[in-house]
Amino acid sequence: MNTVTRKNWLTLSTIGPGILVAATGVGAGDLATATLAGGALGTAVLWAVIVGAGMKFLLNEGVARWQLATGTTLLEGCFRHLGAPARWIFMTYMMIWIYLLGMALMSACGVTMHAMLPIFEDAVVAKIVFGILHSAVAVGLILLGGYPWFEKVMSACAGVMFGVICATMIVLRPSYPDMLAGLFVPTIPKLGEGGLAWTIAMLGGIGGTVTMLCYGYWIREEGRTNPEDLPICRFDLAIGYTMTAIFGLGMVVIGSRIGQLEGSGATLIVKVAGMLRDELDSAGPAAQWAFLIGAWGAVFSSLLGVWQSIPYLFVDCWRMTGAASRAEPRNASPHVRGADWLHSPAYRYHLWAIAIIPISGLFLFNFQFAMKINGIVGALFIPMLAIALLLLNGNARLIGQKNRNSMLTTLLLVLTLLLFIVAGGFEIASNLF
Repeated sequence: MNTVTRKNWLTLSTIGPGILVAATGVGAGDLATATLAGGALGTAVLWAVIVGAGMKFLLNEGVARWQLATGTTLLEGCFRHLGAPARWIFMTYMMIWIYLLGMALMSACGVTMHAMLPIFEDAVVAKIVFGILHSAVAVGLILLGGYPWFEKVMSACAGVMFGVICATMIVLRPSYPDMLAGLFVPTIPKLGEGGLAWTIAMLGGIGGTVTMLCYGYWIREEGRTNPEDLPICRFDLAIGYTMTAIFGLGMVVIGSRIGQLEGSGATLIVKVAGMLRDELDSAGPAAQWAFLIGAWGAVFSSLLGVWQSIPYLFVDCWRMTGAASRAEPRNASPHVRGADWLHSPAYRYHLWAIAIIPISGLFLFNFQFAMKINGIVGALFIPMLAIALLLLNGNARLIGQKNRNSMLTTLLLVLTLLLFIVAGGFEIASNLF
């Protein structure tokens, strides 16, 4: 049995998966959403960041609870108990989503690195070259260092990312009474001028989508396989989503101090860095460089986390097809099967596919278009996850009476589902029109 005493609850292996959730889930799109919302609404919308992080915690806790109670991933549970349509819908969705996300992540890394190292005259060429380079570095880290090195690099990126954002927020000297009011007095400013749309975007726009499923594979890497491990999973998820919330709060405050901007994703990162250089006269270029380094930590850790974790999902899908299932040892436990397949050649094939195939998008689409389509596709996932958790974790026959959703959890999941349906509608409408 894998147990963790209170004395060592703050070790990297204990809180590592939660940090991975935070580092992978926060990227260029989250940075842009929080900054633009802060510029449009100020700090009055800070409460929405906290509520949004809490809802993501609720969903990820359900993913962990299912896996620890049943010995199978949530993906396996959906495929086995929700029928063949769930399998094919998810696999089709995954292929579209990862292509768009992979292209957007490489673009974001390329644009950010070009702002730091403008060695190319053509920004488009720089985006492509630096984007491909980041993809190659991520593959090397994953294949050569394995999970231990991946966890360490991600933790370092997360530390830089959150440290820089918090320091920048403090240096800008925000109004702390206004911040406290924004945290504890829920309001929706400028209700008739787009305030509702921005508030809903903040509720649903920080903290990842499909990558939430990857938490189950990361805790398996840490050896957490029993229901008794659920408290430590809740603890490290609380750490992860607290970090996510702090990042969102920091970017809202930065946006409120800088004012309204235009742009999206990595292009907005560059604009914010320039504005900080002008805003902080005493720090000047140092402030600009610090922010760019923190932003680079955000976009590269997101790319690295996606490259490492999404092959798990593809391998899980492939493993549950007829040919793959027949190839597995019949007497193997679910945990052993998972470990065997997740470190198989199939994992490496999917890793290379994720790292290479989206490169074509760098030549075919611009970054803004990629972010728009990715936002539309990503908005569809959280409602699907909430429905799956209501159906699977609410069934005592599947998960056990002890581990099934409580009445409070069910109510919160229903509210989360409704909210994210509305948030997804706003996201789709804002990107289409």
